[in-house]
Amino acid sequence: MIDSGKFYASRLLILSGLILVILAGLALRRYGYTIGLPFLIVKYGGSVLWGGMVYLLAALLFVSRRTQLFIIAATCWFAIAVELLRLVHFPVLDAFRDTATGTLLLGRVFSPWNILCYFVGIGMAAAITLQVARR
Repeated sequence: MIDSGKFYASRLLILSGLILVILAGLALRRYGYTIGLPFLIVKYGGSVLWGGMVYLLAALLFVSRRTQLFIIAATCWFAIAVELLRLVHFPVLDAFRDTATGTLLLGRVFSPWNILCYFVGIGMAAAITLQVARR
């Protein structure tokens, strides 16, 4: 039997982490250059945070240590698919990419480096989630 108190507490922690990652990503995009962060940190830090966000969204849906490998694999494949989608162009999709939301969620230009950054973000989020779950 699942302890409902632990179940909801873990979901609340994941949701809190998700909100923090989203806010950090938005702040990095908005203020990264203003506060003097280097280009690589602003450009690829956002991709690392995006990977972490995707992992946390999936973890929010599947709260269980037994499904962690599934979540990692699924979010890695999802990140690859989103990056490859940047190679596909048709008017409706390009119009969505031209919006702020579309740019933040899907990006505009394909980069294999982004895939590596997504994997780093997914790995970091998974490691932190596992560490917090052990407490």
